Amino acid sequence: MIEDIVLLSRLQFAITVFFHFIFVPLTIGLGAMVAGFEVKYWKTQQEKWKKLAQFWGNLFKINFAFGIVTGFAMTFQFGTNWGAYAEFMGDVFASPLALEALIAFFLEATFFGIWLFTSHKKPALKAVSMILVSVGTMISAIWIITANAFMQNPVGYEMAADGSKILLSDFGAVLTNPYLWYMLIHTLIAAYLLSALFMVAVSGYFLLKKSNVDIFRSSMKLGVYVLIISAILLPCLGMFYGHYVGEVQPVKAAAMESVWESGSDKPMYLIQIPSNSGNIVQAIGIPYVGSFLLTGDPHGEVTGLNDIAEEDRPPVAITFFSFRIMVILGIIFILEALAGLYLIRKDPTLESSKSNKYMKLMLYSIPLPYLAIAFGWAVAEVGRQPWIVYGLYRTGEAISAVPAVQIIFSMGLLVLFYLLLFFLFLYLMVRAIRAGPEVKEHA
Repeated sequence: MIEDIVLLSRLQFAITVFFHFIFVPLTIGLGAMVAGFEVKYWKTQQEKWKKLAQFWGNLFKINFAFGIVTGFAMTFQFGTNWGAYAEFMGDVFASPLALEALIAFFLEATFFGIWLFTSHKKPALKAVSMILVSVGTMISAIWIITANAFMQNPVGYEMAADGSKILLSDFGAVLTNPYLWYMLIHTLIAAYLLSALFMVAVSGYFLLKKSNVDIFRSSMKLGVYVLIISAILLPCLGMFYGHYVGEVQPVKAAAMESVWESGSDKPMYLIQIPSNSGNIVQAIGIPYVGSFLLTGDPHGEVTGLNDIAEEDRPPVAITFFSFRIMVILGIIFILEALAGLYLIRKDPTLESSKSNKYMKLMLYSIPLPYLAIAFGWAVAEVGRQPWIVYGLYRTGEAISAVPAVQIIFSMGLLVLFYLLLFFLFLYLMVRAIRAGPEVKEHA
């Protein structure tokens, strides 16, 4: 029965976090790009940049609003299904969340209002406001990921005398936690990749329609440049991130590659089907790559899952396939970015049949970075199981004493609420895109 409550509580939290994160990466990435358009208009006074700032800013507004609503819903989870966790982690968790609300949220909200209601007759104020909103979104990410990084690699704490909770002893150590900075940079680059691909796809939609061609050719080129930079940086950083995970979370690392026997010189298998007790299928191994991915050394020693107690292993199949799917999608993004770069160099007007095919492809690719982020999140969080705070506190100990039927009922209402929000979000986004860049100016 307890296992059912844990599973239901985890599922409800997963739904809440995943839905919230639909809006977060586009808000982060689009905010920075809109700030760039505002600065460009401020410096050049060219109408093109003003229209781009208005159009993409309108899409940013929608994402920003939905992100706030779903973010509030997520915080309620700690006082409902995860009361024991809130008590255990409160001393550490409270500081980042309070700072996120006091610094980042008020910075974003204040300057978002200034940006929203300031006319483009004051381009400097408009540009500076949007820059500060963009900075605020990134500061918000820092504080949230600070809390998550502690759960992945707890540092700067001491245990209470009665063992009932952990106490913050060194906030500096929490802020310099290497896991925080690997995860933060990886998350921010992923947000820019998603936003760049979205910009390429939407710009392509207008270019296919032959509508506002000069305007959207500029945003198409910006999107392609940001896409190729982020698509290349992500796996490069991810490699070092993976090495660090192998150092501090060897069990998660072993699950990512489904390594069961400890040893060195581990290959990576191109064809592999794992279970929670071993590999069902394993073929076409690339020598040394497995050790290199997990340790940074082709001959590195990897801890196998057989050396880990069964109750301390994560769900191997979910972790493994989530990691593989994320990597495959990353390769697709690199190929799409290279194709886009080739086309804007060979066909600057983007009017050829090849360009048209590419732009249609990118429209269908919009869901892919969302999926990549979701699977990456699954690797990070499912791979940490059965710990909610790695090595200190098990997920099964962190739940509230809530009946299963109550969780099912609240989860049903939550899913219904989120479905309504999602369809409203799609409606507003599609309407804003179809309206084009002719947005009314505030007085």
